[in-house]
Amino acid sequence: MTAETSQTLDRGLRVLKLLAETDHGLTVTELSKQLGVNRTVVYRLLATLEQHSLVRRDAGGRARVGVGVLGLGRQVHPLVREAALPALRSLAEDVGATAHLTVVDGNDALAVAVVEPSWTDYHVAYRTGFRHPLDRGAAGRAILTGRCKDITDEDGYVLTHGELEAGASGAAAPLPAECGIEGSVGVVMLSEAVPDEVGPRVVRAAQEVAAVLR
Repeated sequence: MTAETSQTLDRGLRVLKLLAETDHGLTVTELSKQLGVNRTVVYRLLATLEQHSLVRRDAGGRARVGVGVLGLGRQVHPLVREAALPALRSLAEDVGATAHLTVVDGNDALAVAVVEPSWTDYHVAYRTGFRHPLDRGAAGRAILTGRCKDITDEDGYVLTHGELEAGASGAAAPLPAECGIEGSVGVVMLSEAVPDEVGPRVVRAAQEVAAVLR
């Protein structure tokens, strides 16, 4: 820690990160060991975070992320959307299809940014806020394969047809893990098949979006 940073704030943020990485919560003892501080410090950190609803503790004393983080998360989507729009706009214009940035929201895939091409006679109506199960549609499937590096398509993208809308095909690529957001970039078009050049273009767009989100 340097003189310009807060040790207490740093520890509190580390607590939130540790809790976010587990589904079953952590005890004070477990947090104490992982943080390398005594239990009294952990108790104080948890009490402060609980006051802001950022942490909750169950009857067994295990700490979990609290509902207060949802309020913070809602403010993230507009920032992510604004950052991603230039890359999505370029993708939509190049491919002539509706481009979208999709992120994980529980067990769903949630579209947080959508750009439609300006020069096509028709395109798929795909709106911000549209959600669907992660295991349906190119956007969700790309996110799932991104979680399993060993089974991710060797080309880096996923193609689907008719899973969310009859007659529509999709292509999507997962955001690189290093950008810190679990999501995908893709396009949806009214066609029986996705042209060969679209998949690699979607991968490049995902990399462009990730670059501005780092």
